[in-house]
Amino acid sequence: MKQFPFICTAGLLAALPVSTFADHAANKMEEMLVQGQELKSTLQAEQVLTPGAVSILDSASLMERNTANLSDALRYIPGVWSVSTSGSDSIFFSSRGSNLDATNYDMNGIKLLQDGLPVTTADGNNHNRVIDPLASRYATIARGANALKYGASTLGGAIDFVTPTARNTEHNELFIGGGSFGLQQSRLTLRSVLSESLDGIVTLELKQRDGYRDHNESERKGVYANLGWQPSDNIESRFFFTYIANDQELAGALTEAELAADPDQAGATAESGNFQVDVNTRRFANKTTFTLSESSSIEVGVYQENQSLYHPIVDKVLVDSDGDGPDAPVEVFSLLIDTNHQDRGAMLRYKHALGDHAILLGLNWGENKVEGGNYRNDGGLRNGLTTLVDNSAESVEMFVMDRWQFSERWTLVYGIQSISTERDVRNTTVSSGALRNPSADYDSINPRAGVIYQLSDGVDVFANVSKLYEAPTNFELEDEASATSATLDPMQGQVFEVGSRGRYALANDGFWRWDVSLYYALIQDEILSQDDPAAPGTSVTSNVDDTIHAGIEALLDASFVVSHTTRIEPLLSITLNEFSFDNDASYGDNSFPAAPSYVIHGEILYRHDNGFYAGPTFDIVDERYADFSNSYTIDGYNLLGFRLGVNREAWQVYLDIRNITDEDYVSVHSVVDTVSANSAIFNSGEPRSAYAGFVFRF
Repeated sequence: MKQFPFICTAGLLAALPVSTFADHAANKMEEMLVQGQELKSTLQAEQVLTPGAVSILDSASLMERNTANLSDALRYIPGVWSVSTSGSDSIFFSSRGSNLDATNYDMNGIKLLQDGLPVTTADGNNHNRVIDPLASRYATIARGANALKYGASTLGGAIDFVTPTARNTEHNELFIGGGSFGLQQSRLTLRSVLSESLDGIVTLELKQRDGYRDHNESERKGVYANLGWQPSDNIESRFFFTYIANDQELAGALTEAELAADPDQAGATAESGNFQVDVNTRRFANKTTFTLSESSSIEVGVYQENQSLYHPIVDKVLVDSDGDGPDAPVEVFSLLIDTNHQDRGAMLRYKHALGDHAILLGLNWGENKVEGGNYRNDGGLRNGLTTLVDNSAESVEMFVMDRWQFSERWTLVYGIQSISTERDVRNTTVSSGALRNPSADYDSINPRAGVIYQLSDGVDVFANVSKLYEAPTNFELEDEASATSATLDPMQGQVFEVGSRGRYALANDGFWRWDVSLYYALIQDEILSQDDPAAPGTSVTSNVDDTIHAGIEALLDASFVVSHTTRIEPLLSITLNEFSFDNDASYGDNSFPAAPSYVIHGEILYRHDNGFYAGPTFDIVDERYADFSNSYTIDGYNLLGFRLGVNREAWQVYLDIRNITDEDYVSVHSVVDTVSANSAIFNSGEPRSAYAGFVFRF
């Protein structure tokens, strides 16, 4: 078994300062960057008694810097490696080593939720949409098995985005932002408490960007609204509506030679094939809470989401069988996906406080259908149907969890999850009528147990042991290596985690804090995919026997008082990774590609009580492999930035400068078995750039 070489650094990290986003005990909640007693109470209930890595992302902090996509929002969340392909909404994300394969296909491994209701499809993919973080009030990031509270069954955990309402939002708000590469953003939020029982809020959004690469324009229009109705003191119902039209040109990936010659050019076939991903989304949801007593409540939610996807992604692959002879080259493959997606589901939560016990019972049900077809691609236009697509999935997750404070200093958190899920892929080749039908049912029981011990007032240590389980997505079944109706085994394993979090007070109301977790997971049958060299833009997927996922995650911060009106506030997010094969027949103990061994994000801000802040930001990213053979290493990089702004009650302004030294680097890449000279898998990172934004509250 491959050794875990950096366990010894855990003790050092545990002694460092830490996190504005992490779990804290009740007496620490006042220090969190949140607004209002209601939010503080909610975060206390969700986070205080978690014996593992769970972070809070307050959307108010996102308005102090440029947040153009989900990758920007997750910048300071340790354990999550998230990068935008080219500065647009097209991103790659991985939590605790999930999705470390072809990297840009179904984006599985993390369950996304909105107000506790899944956005991730029933088969586990996030291919078409991620959530706009600026449309949330806060988000909870529960990494790995710590996502039991949401019923999530994934390697990477879950992220739940909670929507603002008119009752917990104090002002109407206008945001205007823009900057390098043609970025223009505008958002208008209007809210009204119509009566004691009715309230409503709506946000209108427009974002445009030319992009720093060729063939990289994007435009997103969005409407986010919710209406609250409280017919009695013990019943509250809220209706949600979302509409998003998101059109993105895709610049495509480059070979090593193309990257060296011009990192901002489009891939060789991206423009001729007019690669793009255009998604229209409509979502309706309702969540109703019944307060049964002071100690018990029931939440019931339903949702329906419809999407249309238009996705030219592979240009014509031509074969000239007679070389320079008289016969013209023949198209053997191209791909344009044109499909309609329907997701619907429901959730149920029962909460009951019984003495020293806080009991949670939950159920998630989801159903997904994908209908349409794969076409030949002629410059972004459909050029004949090749494959009829009729895929479906259904998933039921049931779970129960108890938080038992059995003594003044000890809390036991234990629970179990049951998952039953179905996958059905029906791809019919039009020319022959042949049906490919990989179909399977996946069932599992997943236990979890953890403990929290309060060492002293403000200092906790914790540990947990859990089972990990994730079934394959329909995309992975479609891409199964044999190209038959064979299926894939589910990923499963065991993970052990220990950590500490706490806060120490300094003179004059200063402080330093930490939240450090160390985890070690043994996984069987991990599903990995690689870019198919015979059909770039598609992938080949298979199970591997044994893998190791291990890491250290630390989020550190402090506030040092300089004078009665000024202070210095450093923030540091550290992620150390060890993702590898374990005595594999083909790859031995090779490291996984795609994830750097370490990632450090940080900033050091000067803050004045008048709302002014300024300071440097930095990113330190280690090298990483581009292939499973570990034959090609992508260089690490160091980025330096600077941000400043003023935050007042009625207005706010920021300036965010990135990559001051204009360093060339690879942001996202596809994964292959072995990199060759013609492997077009690299995407260049963002050059020197600057962004500004203004918020007016009224």
